[in-house]
Amino acid sequence: MVAARFAKAFFGIIFPSASCTPLGRDNGFGNDYVWAGSLESGLQLATHHKKPVMVIIHKSWCSACKKLKPKFASSKEIQTLSKHFVMVNLVDEEEPKNNAFAPDGTYIPRILFINPEGLIDQDIYNEEGSSQHKFFYSRPEQIAKSMKKVLSKYKLEKFDV
Repeated sequence: MVAARFAKAFFGIIFPSASCTPLGRDNGFGNDYVWAGSLESGLQLATHHKKPVMVIIHKSWCSACKKLKPKFASSKEIQTLSKHFVMVNLVDEEEPKNNAFAPDGTYIPRILFINPEGLIDQDIYNEEGSSQHKFFYSRPEQIAKSMKKVLSKYKLEKFDV
């Protein structure tokens, strides 16, 4: 939690125009993560730092989303991997209207990965999930597997889990 507060303060000083959300704006996915304040600021940070983006699209009323939140929030593996990503979570009306963010439908939750150049990578999806809902994840292990695949694919910073 202290690390997340420090990171948020640091990003706020270095990138005042790319705000991070205030503590608690985790929408239930965990305040131990550093969350970008919006998709736009997340993309700006990602481009500047040459990091991939993880985008979680969810709804406040969704039962599958509610089940995923505490698992995601408490996953030490995802927390460790998240340091190599710009993390964005979009709830309710924050969901982008652009069809690119619904590559195989508008179901929720959807987790998409955006490469360091700002393009959605449709090759990274839940390989253990449904072929009709490729970007639906129900377990932290599935998410961590995709995160590792992103880091490997783009040969980004060394990571330890």
